[in-house]
Amino acid sequence: MSIIAIDDERVGERLLSIEQIAQRVKELGQQIGNDYRGRDLVLIGVLTGSVVFLSDLIRSIPGNLEVDFVAAASYGAVTHSSGVVRILKDLSHPILSKDALIVEDIVDTGLTLAYLIDRVASHQPASLATCVLLNKSARRRVPVDLNYVGFELPDRFVVGYGLDYAGRYRNLPSIHVYNLEESSGIECRRPSAD
Repeated sequence: MSIIAIDDERVGERLLSIEQIAQRVKELGQQIGNDYRGRDLVLIGVLTGSVVFLSDLIRSIPGNLEVDFVAAASYGAVTHSSGVVRILKDLSHPILSKDALIVEDIVDTGLTLAYLIDRVASHQPASLATCVLLNKSARRRVPVDLNYVGFELPDRFVVGYGLDYAGRYRNLPSIHVYNLEESSGIECRRPSAD
């Protein structure tokens, strides 16, 4: 795999390598596959940040599954959650009586994920669980049940592997700290994270 050049000095310390991420995603996929063996599973990716994680995760889950997407916004034009969640895209297909697994890139305050859990539950799945790549529990404002967690993360703003700053850096294959204090006051939109 080729390494993508980083042309921004604000992209700093690498917290998670390509290899660490790949190994953990494989482990999560195997665990989910075992837990849902023989069941009607639908993975629900939260756009846009979860796309890279979801793509790798579904290839790691043995057995049949379906994929759908939701999109929500809670950040607006800042790097922290406003607390107001808006649905930008709801499920495209019915999940009634199917097992649903919400797949999210990162959870910090929990506001967006809590809202999505309630929203998806209103579609009456047989069961509902969550899978998150990164958990930033130090920033939690509301409790959320996390059934599958890739990594615990310190309270740092991160980019790469689907996570962005102002729409950039999603294509980095590893996860890096992004130094906001050096960003010269630039505001960003980060609607996919919570």
